[in-house]
Amino acid sequence: KSSKIDDDFAKLMGAKDVKDLKSLIEKQISGQYSQALNSITKKEILDQIEKNHQVELPQNLIDQEILVMTKNLKPEEKEKHSSNNEKLAKSRIKLGLLLNEYGEKNNLKVSDDEVRNEIQKQIKGMPGQEKMVFDYYQKNPNASQSLKGSLYEEKIIELIKSKINLNSKEVNTKEAEKIITDFNKQKVDTEKSKTTSSI
Repeated sequence: KSSKIDDDFAKLMGAKDVKDLKSLIEKQISGQYSQALNSITKKEILDQIEKNHQVELPQNLIDQEILVMTKNLKPEEKEKHSSNNEKLAKSRIKLGLLLNEYGEKNNLKVSDDEVRNEIQKQIKGMPGQEKMVFDYYQKNPNASQSLKGSLYEEKIIELIKSKINLNSKEVNTKEAEKIITDFNKQKVDTEKSKTTSSI
């Protein structure tokens, strides 16, 4: 039995009428595209920061990061990707240090209130599972710390964006899709060339 998309159906989906439902769906889709495009911008910014700075890293710091990254991997998996893991570990530590330094220079901080607000946002986004999300953060102080770290990084990225000349342009869904697809394809190609070069 097919559902007729009329005002009654729209109300069932939490909208006022069909027109409202359409606008809600469009907002949701455009929100998803905008999230994906923001991630690409962030990745490009981080790549530039990493390219433009040389940092000497102590080996024990790198080994520690590799341990954290590979703690759930089987020994043969660790072995297979060891050179790639080391590259990734160096990149993560280097970016962490550079971003941290930038954040401190600009007196950026994340308050406990901001962390609480973010948790509330997540709770609102998961109706029916509020208690589960709340309990998770209550029982896992590490999760709150990690959330604080993500918020701090976002603040730093936003500040960097505000200080550099970013060219903004409106894109329609087709163009957005092309940008995202091209970016993912380029990512896959880079991964492939990495694995072949390490053989």
